[in-house]
Amino acid sequence: MTSTRDADWMARALFLAERGRGGTGPNPLVGAVVVSPEGVVLGQGAHRVAGGPHAEPLALDEAREAARGATLYCTLEPCCHVGRTPPCVERIASAGVRRVVTAIEDPNPRVNGAGHAWLRAHGIVVETGVCEGAARRQNAPFVTWMLQGRPWTILKTASSVEGLVGLAGRRVDLSGASANRWMHRQRAWIDALMVGAGTVLADDPALTARGAFRRRPLTRVIVDWQGRLPTQARVWSTLSSGPVIMVVLASAVQAAPDRYQRLAAQGVQLHVHDTRDLRGVSERLGQSGVQSLLLEGGPGLQQAWLDAGLVDWVQWLKTPVTLASGGDGVPMVSAVRERLASDSTRISLARVGLGDDVLVEGQA
Repeated sequence: MTSTRDADWMARALFLAERGRGGTGPNPLVGAVVVSPEGVVLGQGAHRVAGGPHAEPLALDEAREAARGATLYCTLEPCCHVGRTPPCVERIASAGVRRVVTAIEDPNPRVNGAGHAWLRAHGIVVETGVCEGAARRQNAPFVTWMLQGRPWTILKTASSVEGLVGLAGRRVDLSGASANRWMHRQRAWIDALMVGAGTVLADDPALTARGAFRRRPLTRVIVDWQGRLPTQARVWSTLSSGPVIMVVLASAVQAAPDRYQRLAAQGVQLHVHDTRDLRGVSERLGQSGVQSLLLEGGPGLQQAWLDAGLVDWVQWLKTPVTLASGGDGVPMVSAVRERLASDSTRISLARVGLGDDVLVEGQA
């Protein structure tokens, strides 16, 4: 029977799982804790990198013989198939664990309840659903990728007091130092960063994670349907920081094949589409292994992504900057303001102070 104590131990396992943030893809984040019948922690572990040890055997290795008769708390259903590591269920059974408590089933079709069934068939008590909501939020990219075949997507925008994200054709700095550090920490764990051609034309950004450690290369996705960007755009020269994908229409490539051959020769990956089907774009990114996507701009692309039902989380960075636009101001996506403007919305909002800026975020 689950208890408050079960929730406490699962919260510890969820905390441990965060140690793998940004390093486990395409695997999920997983944490595990082995606890004696008397409530003593015997071992704990976290999956830190794809191909490395799973959380459960790490915790059991630490517990050693004391694991016999203990309870194993795990944020995700233990695997029952052979991958780059042996099945965790066999290791659990051989350790003599009496009871396994998990937060959620593994949506991977190779597991999807089979791990729990294997444990029960071998006489181990299994309970699941402890801290389920927190576990689903923690592994939202993995769950979305497994169930929907597309990346879990964050829409992030920063605005002035008037609700503007910039001035047409000009680079504008809105966020302060604290918010900039937060933004680059987020870039440090996300799989891919996406912007539209307008953002690149206005800012000529490098789209890299700076000042924050990143375990894996950051994929940058540029949506440039008509191929408007110059071949000298700075992002094309940053391939040492990670892959760059250009999303473009087939008609644009057919009109200037030499241009795209040069970009491909530089190492730019071309995702060529017959139509502006954003779901098709998202699913192709999923097929490329992108589980999490940060959509940073511009407003037109963000609105289109919202309209297509492809945004899962929304972030609004409200700054104290005032822009005297003179009519050339670029407004933020109105739907973001509507969703995050007040606590009267249908979602639970989080507000965080970042220096002089305020981050408001919640479900899309």
